[in-house]
Amino acid sequence: MKQVSQNYRTGQIKLEDVDLPALKRGGILVRTHYSVISAGTEGMKVKEGKMSYLGKARARPDQVKKVLNTLRQQGFVATYQKVMNKLDSLTPLGYSLSGEVIAVSDGAEEFQVGQRVACAGAGYANHAEINFIPKNLAVPIPANVSIKHAAFATVGAIALQGYRQAEMQLGETACVIGLGLIGQLLVQILRAGGIHVIGVDLVKTRCELATKLGATAAMTPDEPSLISNVKRLTRGIGVDCVFLAAGGSSNAPVKLVVDIARDRARVVDIGKMKLDLPWNDYYLKELDVRFSRSYGPGRYDPTYEEQGIDYPIGYVRWTERRNLSSFLELVAENKVQLDLIASSIRQFSEAEQVYQEMAEGKGNVLGTVFEYTVDNEKVERNRYHISSTTTLNPTTTGKVRLGVIGAGNYASSMLLPHLQKNDDVELVAVATTTSLSAQNAFRKFGFLTASTDYKEILDNKDIDAVIIATRHSSHAGLVAEALRSGKATYVEKPLALNAHGLELVRQAIVDSGNDRLMVGFNRRFAPLAKEISQCIQGKYFPLMLHYRVHAGQLDRGSWYLDSAEGSRFVGEAGHFFDLMSYLVGSRPISVIALSLRPEKLSHDDLENVAVSVQYEDGSVGNLLYLTQGGVKVPKEYLELFGGGRTVQLNNFESLALFDQDNQKIIKAGRADKGQKSELEALFQAVKTGGPMPIPIESLFDTTLTTLAAIKSVQIGNRVDLATYWDTP
Repeated sequence: MKQVSQNYRTGQIKLEDVDLPALKRGGILVRTHYSVISAGTEGMKVKEGKMSYLGKARARPDQVKKVLNTLRQQGFVATYQKVMNKLDSLTPLGYSLSGEVIAVSDGAEEFQVGQRVACAGAGYANHAEINFIPKNLAVPIPANVSIKHAAFATVGAIALQGYRQAEMQLGETACVIGLGLIGQLLVQILRAGGIHVIGVDLVKTRCELATKLGATAAMTPDEPSLISNVKRLTRGIGVDCVFLAAGGSSNAPVKLVVDIARDRARVVDIGKMKLDLPWNDYYLKELDVRFSRSYGPGRYDPTYEEQGIDYPIGYVRWTERRNLSSFLELVAENKVQLDLIASSIRQFSEAEQVYQEMAEGKGNVLGTVFEYTVDNEKVERNRYHISSTTTLNPTTTGKVRLGVIGAGNYASSMLLPHLQKNDDVELVAVATTTSLSAQNAFRKFGFLTASTDYKEILDNKDIDAVIIATRHSSHAGLVAEALRSGKATYVEKPLALNAHGLELVRQAIVDSGNDRLMVGFNRRFAPLAKEISQCIQGKYFPLMLHYRVHAGQLDRGSWYLDSAEGSRFVGEAGHFFDLMSYLVGSRPISVIALSLRPEKLSHDDLENVAVSVQYEDGSVGNLLYLTQGGVKVPKEYLELFGGGRTVQLNNFESLALFDQDNQKIIKAGRADKGQKSELEALFQAVKTGGPMPIPIESLFDTTLTTLAAIKSVQIGNRVDLATYWDTP
């Protein structure tokens, strides 16, 4: 199928051939009939994409701050790899469309195949022939609303949410500054609510359109009579509410508010614009400044948007989904007219030309809509399968033939670049759930095929090994499937989120006889970790280890905050427990853990915790896993004591070795946490048939240690690993 993509590094916008998106639980596949171009949001992305790196940084200071925090914690090389991977990735455009349902998954049974729907959501309602849409981002289209007009539902919901934030009453007067697409819709919504409307825009033709759509008056800001007309139309008191629906870097609209608003008026910001409030003027009028967040409550909440969990209507009357439906009802009742707004209909095949015109400032059209050629044939996945012209002869390559499931930011920045350069590996196939991420990996790393169906990899007899780099909740199930398919399997940590998942993996090993398993515990393969191991090689004494990890605060909206996906502690702690076990050289036998707020512990969510691990040889490893410290603190610090020696490892950048007489300092050229060496060891084992790099019992021990730490906090007592699965 075809989908519009943008490479943010180069700014190039292209109509890509991509695979059909995967149908996931709680959603639907929608064949697009129309999608709306947002001149504001998408125009900003097009403009930023053409900027230099410095220009991009100035345009997104929020992202620069994140990069600097990552740099302080993880070092230059890791930060550079992550940033360049993000920049040089294909990203989707679009967020408002209409179409028909072609497939329904479990959990979304309220929809039916063939049903007309309007869909919302950046990253979901893309400019693409077919999209996966979570159920809370789709609504049925009323029978008397055309499918073309329904494509505007998301943009209309943005305007409607701004109206709700203003809490206006019948008979009041509003001024809409910025009569672009959202502004024109807002004018009509306000009129439908019994509000008198005055419009302001730099473009005279937009002012004329606003009056046709119901505005009492509409003027350009340079008209001398603007202020006097507002006073005349409001009987001298000023407008009750001002809607800032403009964009750009000018502060003029903010200043205009002071001249036209009444005392204690409301100001609602809808567009992305400069807001340098003149404090004294706003203070003297006691203006009430409010923000309107996108389509309404639920936006940016993964629990609502991705998991489909609705807010109770008694507590949240107007969610984003209810706003979508409400806007379509206004259209159905002819209270919102869209024929004059949908002023440019372009074929989807012209997408690249349309965005080129946008970048050049041509065709300043209010509402451009892509029209899709609808193919009513039954959708077949292999019809959209991407493959290169290269063929693989499985009998002569002499390499490990690899399939990769999942190609997110970590895999694309920390794993796949090493695999691409590894002479022992043939990158055969990649599978992801989203169309562009599969295409992105195919393009960047030279896979022979790419799709959104991971079963193609597991069913492919020419593939020797599989790397699983998906979200945590899928790991145990995918590992079990991969092992049963007879493939050597590498999975990014964690191996499992709970004892049930671990048992699923164990049973797969028993049933298949395939124990060729590796988990991405890469710290033990780091050069400085090997230096420590050599320092204590042949020890006959127990060790005491202290491992301090400052993980830092998670960004709002991070999928780590979704307990169904597994917490960050479950995902990361295995690294640290595995390194301690490797250095100790003995199996863990018990765990006791304390958390700052155990009474607030939910499921496997754990942070600011102290974990003590007892080993068979008497060694003790202490892990401090922290999130509330200063952002400039390096992420990892390890101290080891035993046999008259002390070792200090500082964030894998430097190592200090002390004995009774000497001190030795080793500095790494860069922070190397062992990913490359780990993968080399893995593929050497697969290629030669030798032992896997980490013994299978150690993989299970590390996972059990992580899960036992959570259990220990929950029950307030020590947990013995030998009896963990039997612990109630």
